[in-house]
Amino acid sequence: MGKNTLLAHCVGAGKTFEMVAACMEQKRLGLANKTIIAAPKSLVRQWASEFLRLYPSANILVSSERDFEKKRRRIFISKIATGDYDAIIMSHSSVSPRCWEKIQISPERQEFMLNKQINTLSNAISEIKAERNEQWTIKQMESQKKKLQEQLKKLTDASNKDDVLSFEELGVDSIMVDEAHNYKNLTIFSKINNVAGINSNGSKKATDMLLKCQYINEINNGRGIVFATGTPVSNTMCE
Repeated sequence: MGKNTLLAHCVGAGKTFEMVAACMEQKRLGLANKTIIAAPKSLVRQWASEFLRLYPSANILVSSERDFEKKRRRIFISKIATGDYDAIIMSHSSVSPRCWEKIQISPERQEFMLNKQINTLSNAISEIKAERNEQWTIKQMESQKKKLQEQLKKLTDASNKDDVLSFEELGVDSIMVDEAHNYKNLTIFSKINNVAGINSNGSKKATDMLLKCQYINEINNGRGIVFATGTPVSNTMCE
């Protein structure tokens, strides 16, 4: 049985209060020490207000629009790493500033994931060539493999390195994500061609979220993740 949580209630059912209470209770019980709450940009201030409404003495860090500008990002991320906060509240959004996405997972973890995906595609291509020789499917997979190899090359290019602390270095052991349906567009690899709902070109932000969730699961005994959304399923194959 999984130890993580999906709050799939309708709008107005009280997901915010549930998450705030869960955040404070898991810290009180020693299940987590530092939680990041990622919410849509328009709701960050509301989240902070609701948090302090329930827990007036809570020590929270709330990101502003300027905290993740290039010159200030290192300072704010250092605050997360060194501070003893009950919660850090920041924005995730399709528009700038995308604070959550600007806290990068380590290059080593990204490289491991890309190599794993490249190996999966390479094995699938070899199997298809040996079994059915479906040239169109092979061509599509070769294209996906090339894109992944380009991403890997860019990642390992020393000129692209950032000296800001990585996500793993922040001491965060729990994440809570409001409006989590924004992260459903993951890359799905399949040897079956032209199946509606299986997307081989997922979004970078969904992949970033997956890597962060995998890390939290590793360090926190398979727990520490809470997703909240009023639209958990939209009836696609990958979901």
